[in-house]
Amino acid sequence: MSAQAPVVELAPAAERLDAVFFALSDPVRRAILERLDEGALLVSEIAEPFDISLQAVSRHIQVLVRAGLVTQARSGRISRCSLEAAPLAEAAAFLNRYAKYWQAQFETLAAHLDRIEGEKR
Repeated sequence: MSAQAPVVELAPAAERLDAVFFALSDPVRRAILERLDEGALLVSEIAEPFDISLQAVSRHIQVLVRAGLVTQARSGRISRCSLEAAPLAEAAAFLNRYAKYWQAQFETLAAHLDRIEGEKR
């Protein structure tokens, strides 16, 4: 009989955070968010600079929609997309909890650079 890992139930907030990080893990999706930072765009306008099919761009947009990063307003066959920044703030808050570790690294680097500069004098 093989041992199985216990199933961990994620809270809705953790699932949302997972969806946001998954959405941000792809460079095309990050580029789509950058384009939407300028304002709402039609799907065809979003797709213009990418060397992928409109269908592929639509799939990327759906990942962003599921993560809550993009909303779509449909009028017939026309779909206008807008950026929703709130989930990005949640992700930033999560990452900021670990800033103390980065700050320590920066302080160590600054001390090392000061030592090198002192040796040059």
